[in-house]
Amino acid sequence: MQLKVRSVYTRARVQADVQRILDVYQRQGLFAASVQPKIIKLNHNRVDLVYEISEGPSTKVRNINFIGNKAFDDGQLRSVVRTTETNFMSFLKPTNVYDPDRLNVDRELIRLFYLKNGYADVRVVSAIADLDREGRGFFITFTIEEGEQYQFGDIEIETSLDTVDPEALEQKLLTRSGRIYNATLIDRSIELLTLDVAQSGFAFARVRPRVDRDVVERKINIKFIVEQGPRVYIERININGNVRTRDYVIRREFRVAEGDAYNRLIVNNARRRLMGLGFFKDVKISQETGSAQDRIILNVNIVEQATGEFSVGGGYSTQEGVIADISLTERNLLGRGQFLRLKLSGSLERGQIDLSFTEPRFLDRNLAAGFDLFHKEVDFSSEASYESRKTGGKIRFGVPLTDRVGFSTYYSFVRDEVYNVDDADASLAIQQAEGTSNVSAVGYALTFDTRNLKSNPTQGVYLRFGQEFAGVGGDVDYLRTTGEARGYYPIAKGYTLVGRVQAGYISGFDDDVRLIDHFYKGGETIRGFDRAGIGPRDENGNALGGTAFYSGTVELRFPFPYLTDEFGISGAVFADGGSLFDAESVSGIVVSGDNEEIRASVGGSVLWASPLGPLRADLAYVLQSDEVDEEEVFRFGAATRF
Repeated sequence: MQLKVRSVYTRARVQADVQRILDVYQRQGLFAASVQPKIIKLNHNRVDLVYEISEGPSTKVRNINFIGNKAFDDGQLRSVVRTTETNFMSFLKPTNVYDPDRLNVDRELIRLFYLKNGYADVRVVSAIADLDREGRGFFITFTIEEGEQYQFGDIEIETSLDTVDPEALEQKLLTRSGRIYNATLIDRSIELLTLDVAQSGFAFARVRPRVDRDVVERKINIKFIVEQGPRVYIERININGNVRTRDYVIRREFRVAEGDAYNRLIVNNARRRLMGLGFFKDVKISQETGSAQDRIILNVNIVEQATGEFSVGGGYSTQEGVIADISLTERNLLGRGQFLRLKLSGSLERGQIDLSFTEPRFLDRNLAAGFDLFHKEVDFSSEASYESRKTGGKIRFGVPLTDRVGFSTYYSFVRDEVYNVDDADASLAIQQAEGTSNVSAVGYALTFDTRNLKSNPTQGVYLRFGQEFAGVGGDVDYLRTTGEARGYYPIAKGYTLVGRVQAGYISGFDDDVRLIDHFYKGGETIRGFDRAGIGPRDENGNALGGTAFYSGTVELRFPFPYLTDEFGISGAVFADGGSLFDAESVSGIVVSGDNEEIRASVGGSVLWASPLGPLRADLAYVLQSDEVDEEEVFRFGAATRF
């Protein structure tokens, strides 16, 4: 409120305060609120001012619709925008409240999403919020003109700077001829070129993209022009509005400091990075003239938002029975930009506690560092007649090599205990492994990712290759190698063809690989089989696992007819195949089912993007198996989409 005690009363200022109060209520979803100012006259030409407020019912977002979208279905676009529809778990997140500012951000997010996926002519024509007749909910409609999908055509670099070699600069380009057009890669390429030229002695150089659009061939030819820009220096960077976030967390996203050459592109990219952190509701960067004509002052105005999250989940799985988890997450710990999560999860057969911490800019470099601590107890009595307890931790580092390629490495130490071994039924190898051992290991992983969405992709590929070496101290030594490849191809609106291939191999050095270090595969890899349901077994039917496995999946995902996207339910048909083999031999064990013959199944699935996370029900029919394999027709439970 602008009116204060002992200030001059005017009708205009009262009405302005009324509107401000209504704005606050409307941002909380109370659009039916009303404010009535009442005047109480006093002596000596004074008045008391009373605001009578009727809040009314809460007004939430009931439905989000899209018009004109052909390349992506409504469910995929809902995962792009920040506004969410109201459901029975909406009390955990405030994004189901209608906010005009958030709606404007959503329009831009949709536009950027299409530009990233090749639709250079996209237009978000309108974003309309209609209040229903009862005033209880908004229906939001985005109207989109997609246009055609383009590819990159000819990519060239032209420079007016004598000592700059265009051929050397081409190595910095992220744009590649023949690939799907991506406006983000153009911006990143401009930034990389600008920084490289600046490091070559041209601090005021600027890079302009000249775009030539071939509508017939649906290609976009780009010529990057490198030229000298005006000489302007940054005199000062003022940061305002950050009550919680430390100044250095904001400043490190600028890549420049006071006294450096001013480049508008670098400043604009700094704003993009700040918004991408997820710490701020809005970031605005304005500029003003400094103490001289060649000096500039940057004013960074921050609007912070909540970064903590408390979640509770529960459900039922045919694999583990009743499952539950509770987690506490903070994405901006103490305003330092650090990530912290404490999670407790369990079921009738498993109990686990995890603590995870990540510093995204370790030593103020583009290097993520963190650690994980965990304690896990699992009951394998029904599969292999023993129980397991693991306690340990991991120190990890990760660095993006390019926009699509990432590299990570880690060191882990685990205290592994095998106990409650049933000597009558347990394998001899399990009986020999009973007790406690220490596993000290180092590992690395290399990833390549071009998926258009992380949570529910419809296009792109994901590749991962990793190795783990145990034997850096401890009681166990082995080399574990795993690889995975996924591909996503859109067939029609809402229909996506998905393929996945996995393989792994583990080998010991001085001794055979312990049974508890083997790969164990079942319904989570090849549906139609129980947990640890395929591969070698002993004479008592206990799973022995294997030192090698391979698997492949082909799946077609589709929307259910007559069900709107707001339900979050879709279907899939699949075909799985693979094998698990080569159990390390232990004297006295009679092994069966240890062969490389393929196990295969086909079936259908129902997928539900529930408020508690993705759930999946699979109905499978086994086409080929070994006589000792354990089959499972139906599987239901929590699932992570691949």
